[in-house]
Amino acid sequence: MFDERKLAVLRAIVEDYVATQEPVGSRALVERHNLGVSPATVRNDMAALEDEGFIAQPHTSAGRIPTDKGYRLFVDRLAAVKTLTPPERRAIETFLTGAVDVEDVVQRSVKVLAQLTNQVAIVQYPSLTRSTVRHIELVPLESARILLVVITSSGRVEQRIVELVETPTEQLISDVRSRIAKATLGERLPEASLRLADLIESFTPGDRPIVTSIVTTLAQTFSNERSDERIAVGGTANLARFGADFDTAILPVLEALEEQVVLLKLLGEATSARLLRVRIGSETGYQELVGASVVSTTYGQDDMALATLGTVGPVRMDYPGTMAAVSAVARYVGRTLADS
Repeated sequence: MFDERKLAVLRAIVEDYVATQEPVGSRALVERHNLGVSPATVRNDMAALEDEGFIAQPHTSAGRIPTDKGYRLFVDRLAAVKTLTPPERRAIETFLTGAVDVEDVVQRSVKVLAQLTNQVAIVQYPSLTRSTVRHIELVPLESARILLVVITSSGRVEQRIVELVETPTEQLISDVRSRIAKATLGERLPEASLRLADLIESFTPGDRPIVTSIVTTLAQTFSNERSDERIAVGGTANLARFGADFDTAILPVLEALEEQVVLLKLLGEATSARLLRVRIGSETGYQELVGASVVSTTYGQDDMALATLGTVGPVRMDYPGTMAAVSAVARYVGRTLADS
C-alpha cells in the first residue's frame, strides 16, 4: 500500500500545480492544506516522492512539480469522480435539449464538452454496427417506388428510395413491412441483415422481384458502416492557452489532432459501457502528444456502447473536473439518443 500521508502530499502538489502552474514548495503545502504534519515531515515526504519518481524539481531552488507517474497515481487513487455543479449539469442538459437528429446531438456535444473543459473535445458518431433496429417504415410513392425508412437505437435515420419492377399492392407492402419488422426489430444491424436472408423465399414467386428489391436495399442499409469512422472535433483553439505546457511547440500537437486515425485511436474502442479511460503523456502512444493527456469514455444506452467521446488537453489538467465532464456529457448523449 502506498503511504496515505505521502499520497495526501502528492495530491496537494498536483492540485496546487494545476491551479497555479508554479512549482510547489513545502511551505506552501503546509499553509494551503491541512495535512496535519510538520513542515519537516512534508519535506521528508516530498523527498521520498521525488526519489520514487512521482514529482520532480524543474530547476535548482524551485519547488516540485508532478511527473507523468505522479499524475497517474493521482488519477488511479481518486476516491470518486468529481460531481458537476448544478449550473454545469444544466448547461449540458440545456445544450442537448432540442437536438433534432444525431448530427445535431454530436455537434452540440462537442461544443458543450469543449466549453466545460477548455480542452479539445472529440465525439465519435454512433456506430451503425452497434445499433439495433428501432423502427422500419415502407412508404409507397408514385411510379413504382418505395421510400424505405430505417430508425436505429442510436437515433440515426436512414432513408432510401427503392425502384421496383411494378407497383406493389397495399396488401403486399403491409405484409413485407410486417415480416421485416418481425425479423429485425430489436436486433443489432449485422444480425438483422443476416435475418433478412431467408425472408425473400417466404413470399410467392410472383411477389419475389418486388420483395427482393426492398430486402436488398434494406440489407445494404444495415451494412453501411461509414458512421464508424466519423468524428467531430471542437475547441482546438483552447490548446493555444496551454502552449507552455507542451514539451514541443504547439504546432505538432495540432497537426497530430488533424489526423482522424490518430483521434480514433486516442478515443479507443467502444467495447465496454461507461468505461472511463485516462491516458497521460507517453501513454497516448504519440511522440507529438507527450505533453498531453486524453480522457475518454463510451456512450450509449443501457449496457450497449455505441461510440466514444473525450477530450485532449495538457498533462497539467484538472483531472477530476475533466473526468466528471466527460462522464456527464456521455450520460446525457446516451439519454438524448434514447429519447430521440
